[in-house]
Amino acid sequence: SSSAASDVYKRQLWSRFAAEYPPPAGEDTELACLGIQYRWQRDGDQALAAAKPLWLVGQGTPDACDPLFEALIRRGDLTVADRLERVRLATEAGNPRLARAIAADLPGAARITAQEFARVDADPAKALARGDFRWRETGGRALALYAVERSARTDALAAHAAWQKHRDRVPEAERRRGDARIAFHAARQLLPQAHSWFRVVGDVALADGEHAWRARAALRAGAWADLLAVIDRMPTALARDPTWRYWRARALTATGDAEAAAAVHAELATDSSFYGLLAAEALGRGEEKLAQPRRTAPPVEAEVLAAFGARADVRRVVKLAELEMRTEAQREWVVIVRGADDDALLLAADYARRAGLYDRAINTADRTAARHDYTLRYLMPYRDEFAAAGREHQVDQALLFGIARQESRFAAGIVSSAGAVGLMQLMPATARWVARELKRTDYRPSRIAEVATNTDFGAFYFKYWLERLDAQPALAAAAYNAGPGRAQAWRTGAPLEGAIWVETIPFNETRDYVKKVLANAVYYARELDQRYVALTTRLGTVMPRDAVAVTASPATAASN
Repeated sequence: SSSAASDVYKRQLWSRFAAEYPPPAGEDTELACLGIQYRWQRDGDQALAAAKPLWLVGQGTPDACDPLFEALIRRGDLTVADRLERVRLATEAGNPRLARAIAADLPGAARITAQEFARVDADPAKALARGDFRWRETGGRALALYAVERSARTDALAAHAAWQKHRDRVPEAERRRGDARIAFHAARQLLPQAHSWFRVVGDVALADGEHAWRARAALRAGAWADLLAVIDRMPTALARDPTWRYWRARALTATGDAEAAAAVHAELATDSSFYGLLAAEALGRGEEKLAQPRRTAPPVEAEVLAAFGARADVRRVVKLAELEMRTEAQREWVVIVRGADDDALLLAADYARRAGLYDRAINTADRTAARHDYTLRYLMPYRDEFAAAGREHQVDQALLFGIARQESRFAAGIVSSAGAVGLMQLMPATARWVARELKRTDYRPSRIAEVATNTDFGAFYFKYWLERLDAQPALAAAAYNAGPGRAQAWRTGAPLEGAIWVETIPFNETRDYVKKVLANAVYYARELDQRYVALTTRLGTVMPRDAVAVTASPATAASN
């Protein structure tokens, strides 16, 4: 482990380190730095070059990296420009303390003092508008870009106005960087100007998140030709994400290349994701996709299940789960299924289902590559309770199952780090409010984890917002996750196709949540033998609405 390696390092037991950690340390930064330290004392300064990429990050790094960075700085292999680059990366990653620490240690005109930072931090927008920076010095311009970032995070419109007064005072590369950050934050704030602001940044190097929000700005603007160009400029790995494959196909359709669009849709339609479903519907094959067999693998034989369950490591997972040691059980389970082929994954998933380890069953079944069992991927435990809650509050069971699958993976006793409880992940304050609304005088906080109570309250809470948010499941799901005030605030500008509205939700977690809940609902509708309703239909059109305070309700979302 990383902690064991750190102990070896602190005690300078390099021979033991070489024996126990001989390969490169991989993605763990502390182990990577320890490995480079070992090779440095063995091979000399030539080993230090491997540490430079670890410097160019916006996050803090472990203490084990410090001697390497100090040596690189002494040798001149980490230049002042490299150090200023990390100031920028830290600033843009939302780590101003790290940015300040690095900048304070820079030499000469590149150094930014604590007093200079304090003046900006007191009021970034005012500092940027005033423009009182050392424009001819690298440190002064770095501080100006720091002010751009800090100001644009809260008000991109004001930051843009202030930046326009001063942007011509910096070299083009820095000017484009400031332009890009303001456009990025404008896109995340759903400002209609974001697309046009991105147009002026040219071919400046962008991070993945900036590429994505540049595409979302074009998407909200309906600028299909620009969207196509933006996606084509994305790094290959990002462009291959189902999200951008789908929107590239839509852009191809909109710009008149229907044949190329159909080819992309056909490739993507084999995927079971949110965008795989939309791609199938774009080809007119949505119902056909859902009519395919739910299982593409034979049932697991009883004796094979029994042999799997008799394994010591599997019995250990079951016992840990019985003791409510969920984290430890999950770690053990990861080892059991690591590297397993489809047949082994389906065996493990089926056993987990039978053992009541529903979260492990779903996560394991989700990992199969070619042979699938959708009855395991979309389990329906506690079916009677969900049916009762759906009937009582007139909510589609498919949506309730979709929420619970995403919230808890049907682990009834789970409590999140934020304090949300149970299948539907209700916050205690939300549960108290629902109990008052339902006039449940028998409710006690200890009952929040009870399956019947939790599903009943969760169904009421979801239906409450569904009724107040134009009967739009996407809006209600966003409200359930992030709070109704935010869901309302994101309804800006012109009417938007539901899929575009979902893709441009500013919160990464909520965007992913809404996609998965609605895709889950499509598959659960099949498991419940309901009439087919296309995902496109479920998404509908989201109409604009002024962001107003939502009253007579708890201030927090159910799951936050």
